[in-house]
Amino acid sequence: NELGMKKVIVVIGCFCLFTSLRNTLIDMNEVRALYKEAVNDENSCERLLKISASSANESSLIQGYKASGMLLMAKHVFNPLSKMSYFKRGKQMLEKAIASDKNDIELRFLRFTAQTNMPFFLGYSANIESDKEFILYSFPKIKDKELKNFMIHVLKKSKYLTDHEKQQV
Repeated sequence: NELGMKKVIVVIGCFCLFTSLRNTLIDMNEVRALYKEAVNDENSCERLLKISASSANESSLIQGYKASGMLLMAKHVFNPLSKMSYFKRGKQMLEKAIASDKNDIELRFLRFTAQTNMPFFLGYSANIESDKEFILYSFPKIKDKELKNFMIHVLKKSKYLTDHEKQQV
């Protein structure tokens, strides 16, 4: 009986561990989809923030998406103080994520899209050219097909890329 009880406890423990791990692992394709939707949908933006905040994965990339969610949330809130608060926190978090992994093309892409879509008066545009150059240089090296398609979708619409540069991606 004692051995049977130990088996039950082990099974329950494994189930709890699996459930816990499943809830903390992040599907990057889902995160990217939420990011795309978050531009125009506040609920998607909130879900992006929730998923990135609840993740056990503290990678710079997840932090970059959390930061991008904050930057996008500034677009959805009405109160000017809240807008500025989301902007400042998001900008600071994104810069910190990039500082910890300067060669991550996806982080540089997040900053490029943020800076090219921010109102000019916020003064967050210093890295547009360097990020664009890095993205165009690094783009052919991307192995992740979903990431590549995600980036192509956004870059082809960018007014900061020439027609020739758009053909390169």
